[in-house]
Amino acid sequence: MNTELMEALEVLEKEKNISKDTLLEAIEQSLIQACKNHFGKADNVKVSINAQTGDFKVVAEKTVVDLVQDPIMEIALSDAKRADSRYELGDIVPVEIKSKEFGRIATQNAKNVILQKIREEERKVLFDQYFEKEHDVVTGVVQRYVGRNVISINLGKVDALLTENEQVKGEKFEPTQRVKVYVLEVKNTTKGPKVMVSRTHPELVKRLFESEVSEVAEGIVEIKSIAREAGSRTKMAVWSNDPNVDAVGACVGMNGSRVNAVVNELNGEKIDIITWDENPALLIENALSPAKVISVMADPDEKTAKVIVPDYQLSLAIGKEGQNARLAARLTGFKIDIKSETQAREAGDFDYVEEEEYEEEDNYDESAAEEETISAEENFDENDVETAEKAGDEE
Repeated sequence: MNTELMEALEVLEKEKNISKDTLLEAIEQSLIQACKNHFGKADNVKVSINAQTGDFKVVAEKTVVDLVQDPIMEIALSDAKRADSRYELGDIVPVEIKSKEFGRIATQNAKNVILQKIREEERKVLFDQYFEKEHDVVTGVVQRYVGRNVISINLGKVDALLTENEQVKGEKFEPTQRVKVYVLEVKNTTKGPKVMVSRTHPELVKRLFESEVSEVAEGIVEIKSIAREAGSRTKMAVWSNDPNVDAVGACVGMNGSRVNAVVNELNGEKIDIITWDENPALLIENALSPAKVISVMADPDEKTAKVIVPDYQLSLAIGKEGQNARLAARLTGFKIDIKSETQAREAGDFDYVEEEEYEEEDNYDESAAEEETISAEENFDENDVETAEKAGDEE
């Protein structure tokens, strides 16, 4: 029994996660390659390996002929009869080849075939393992800077690359520091899997909430949309599929514990969590939080919206360097035009809002309401425009 071989294969199977069958197949191919290198061809060579014991046998199937012209493919009738008297012309005789017959070069080549197969399988196993993690969040250990701007992060069995474009401006990492990253892409290369990761991708925030908030992981709370300016602020719209579960509250957690865990992982990045609404006007109103809104006029077809806010809320609605309005636009997919109450009155945009307010106040007078409705329809096509008015403070 070839116990040493089987023990070696079992060690490889455990340590490298390469199946024993694959390695036995590699040995089989290496023996055929050794025959080819030694004899010049191996078309008629057959290898049999006992998967339990590791014993193997190499035979060349030779045709019985009167006059041998190709000793590799043919055997003389007299020689065949010596092995078994029942052989006749045209029969196939299996002739065992002893591995000791192989020359040093043929043996070395066979060894190289096995090693090459082991390396290929190692790369394949690693690629499969990390390909499964593509578009997911993993924890790695900062190794070093590759060049000036690319960070090498050890993920266990491979090093991932965090390029300058995927780094958050201002974030600094020290060697051995543990950090969570989003796996952008896993490529299969001759040197093993090449893993590209990110700290700026919006999906990083989503995955972090999935790990922190059980309701999100279970699908009770859905993260409908995310807009992010990495390192500064993220806006996230959430929705609950269970009327008994508050989506925003679930993501914030008791005393902000859940959202703070994500904020800490993102080194203090601010996160606004708002309620998703199918009505685009209400969604836009929520998205502009923390600013208070008087009115939103949204056109779903044109993907545009006019928003009116109190004069003292204009700078808050727009945000520092326009960030709040910019993130709200990305979150909702609408181009948002924000005006103060005074600006809206001067531009005449406030007339429609006042007409609707008048209609609500005097709805006891059916004829008055009808007149206001007609007046409103003259200015706006109700199929194209949805209006949301602020009824109270945002939750």
